[in-house]
Amino acid sequence: MARVTRRSFLRNLLVASGPVATSDRTLVCVFLRGGADTLNMLVPYRDNEYYKVRPTIAIDAPKKSRENSVLVLDDFYGLHPKLQPLHRIYCEGRLAFVQSVGSDNPSGSHFDAMDQVEHGEAFGKTIGGGWLGRYMQSKRDSHPSAFSAVAIGTSVPESLRGAPSAAAMTSMNESRLKVPPKELDAVTQALSTMYGAETGLLGHAGRDAISLNARIEKLRSKDPQVEKKSAYPDSAFGKGLSELARLIKADVGLEIATIDHIGWDTHFYQGAGEGIQANNMLDLAKGLSAFDEDLKAYRNKVTTIVVTEFGRRSYENGSQGTDHGRGYAMFAMGAGVNGGKVHGEWPGIQHDGVDKPGPAGLAIGFDYRSVLGEVLKNCLHAQHVDKVFPQFKLATVGLTTAKQCPQIS
Repeated sequence: MARVTRRSFLRNLLVASGPVATSDRTLVCVFLRGGADTLNMLVPYRDNEYYKVRPTIAIDAPKKSRENSVLVLDDFYGLHPKLQPLHRIYCEGRLAFVQSVGSDNPSGSHFDAMDQVEHGEAFGKTIGGGWLGRYMQSKRDSHPSAFSAVAIGTSVPESLRGAPSAAAMTSMNESRLKVPPKELDAVTQALSTMYGAETGLLGHAGRDAISLNARIEKLRSKDPQVEKKSAYPDSAFGKGLSELARLIKADVGLEIATIDHIGWDTHFYQGAGEGIQANNMLDLAKGLSAFDEDLKAYRNKVTTIVVTEFGRRSYENGSQGTDHGRGYAMFAMGAGVNGGKVHGEWPGIQHDGVDKPGPAGLAIGFDYRSVLGEVLKNCLHAQHVDKVFPQFKLATVGLTTAKQCPQIS
């Protein structure tokens, strides 16, 4: 058996590790990269203007077609039919939308808009780190574990920049001690003996990391097909959500998680009930529905929010797609969500911008920071939202309330 030194152990397992912490709640942030056309996700089927400006890509009103008509949410809005897996969650009161969210960024640039949203800034202003990184910094009195903040992917996103501890991973296998499986127990015992009598920071970190690894190994030893009762889609997004669910159930202190869903820049042949965007929506909906079912016993502690960098123009272009716009619909899922509702006023179809510089689209009713800040305040019980979004006054959105996000003892 290869000799395991303290240095190699720390390098493989203790990077960014602190005292093992548990978390009584978790926020999962899903970013739709590319500027999602939420006007075809949350469909205003009662507005005739919607059908006039989208002659080939509009989603049919209820009962107009058997397979590709909207799924009714209320007397004005409906869901795209490919979002059917989310319809049940909405009706059960754990899913809600916020209409006409956006930033003050007029550039229409994916990079600029994503950068601004992830940093939680106003246009042209610079704040150190990402909005989630600042949230984690505001909890300096706590002791984050190596898994307090996790990004599903190969790198830490800008939103987590500045976090005291943040890790990027694609699978729980990346967190394991790199020794042959048959030798794991012996190595763990040797390390426990090595650090058991040692005092100080190194000794505490070593013992905590061993405990953390034991939790991961215990969960990993279960048959994923037996443990996973939900049908995640066989996609990067589905697999990523499945890994996050396992981390939450492992009780490793996961408080913040980020995951991307790509491919939403639909300039060409976007499609209506079927097509490029519809396929993306089906993958998104199946993944979130499976995640909700998988964490049925944890719904009181997990909140999932879905955001994009900007919406699309209200009218379709000459290539049967949509170009960059402004306002969009955000949505959130969880037991603490004021669900079964569409929050915010319908701004009406906007025509301005066709002959003017800059993107047109839905008018913005809520600054995106108000939505994010309200979720932090009510669902994570953040004490210092003013440090996360400095010099910004949160507007009341109603997506979450302190009453619906009670303290968990």
